[in-house]
Amino acid sequence: MKLECAVEKIKNAISQVERITGKNLTLPILNSILLIASGNSLKLRSTNLNLGIEIEIPAKIQKEGILAVSGSILNAVFSNISQNENVFLENENENLLVKTKKNKIKLKSQPHEDFPTIPRVAGDSFEIESSKLIEGIKSVYYSSSVSDIKPEISSVFIYTNEDNLVFVSTDSFRLAEKKIKTKGLEEILGILIPYKNTGEILKVFGEFKGLVKVCFNKNQISFSTDGVYLTSRIIDGIFPDYRQIIPKESATEVVLLKQDLLNALKLSNIFSDKFNQVNLKISPKEKVFELSSANNDIGENKTYLDAVIKGEVVELSFNYKYFLDCFQSINTDSVSIKLSGGRPIVITPVSDASFTYLIMPMNS
Repeated sequence: MKLECAVEKIKNAISQVERITGKNLTLPILNSILLIASGNSLKLRSTNLNLGIEIEIPAKIQKEGILAVSGSILNAVFSNISQNENVFLENENENLLVKTKKNKIKLKSQPHEDFPTIPRVAGDSFEIESSKLIEGIKSVYYSSSVSDIKPEISSVFIYTNEDNLVFVSTDSFRLAEKKIKTKGLEEILGILIPYKNTGEILKVFGEFKGLVKVCFNKNQISFSTDGVYLTSRIIDGIFPDYRQIIPKESATEVVLLKQDLLNALKLSNIFSDKFNQVNLKISPKEKVFELSSANNDIGENKTYLDAVIKGEVVELSFNYKYFLDCFQSINTDSVSIKLSGGRPIVITPVSDASFTYLIMPMNS
């Protein structure tokens, strides 16, 4: 292997690829980044067996070759090399020689023959704007269960409904659903992407502008753009039929400013107990929307908010953290809260039907 490329491009590629290297004691090759010099490009690959990534950058290849080098060491080295220059990489006695104007570094390599293949996913496919894909995942992934005991809910569930690509997640205490308008898609019955893989999908494609090609089959899903290929395993399971738990009607509805509610929840948090409990009291006749919390060691708090209220009197408790989480998915100035007895609290942005959020009351 012998090549020349821009430091900035390889540095960015290494930082993305290194995050997916596996910290695996029984398979130390997973700690490495595979460097493949061929044609007019340098490919960088890594995998932790749940996720795999390949990033391709332009390079002047004088001699083709393959090397596997520790990802953390490679990332640390390039983090301290000036960006505004080119770097020369060369295979020297099965080690990697890194040369710039001011540096000459030799890194020990690992047997690249042991590096696992990254699957090329064949099956159904569609294209979607990267911004829409990211918005869909980002709007719901925080509601997934972080436990692997029930893998089907430790996931983001994706399916089509009419002209929407629908993203859903739940941990059984709360649920988030986001509908993204995407015309012309073939029917997708359901894809379960593991929650622990969604963070990397968001990081890799979060800044990208343009179309992402998505390919999937019953075991794998891949996301690809110019120069970037990311693959993830798919969970084999059935997502709960969540639509039957979304209340069709409500006894009480409240509309109020998002920022007022957010400030009140943050204040209530200071006085909440170890269960993150906040109490809600709604009195339509008195036009009262009250949030309260109490902690034996700190004190207590009551906050009254201006709101448009209709319906019945409501008193219940909820986990304030679950409520706070959904604000990242609400882009409108006002929010609607619908309640009915011990059924889930339904939160939606006013005049935006694309996002729905449910929280189970604590005293239901």
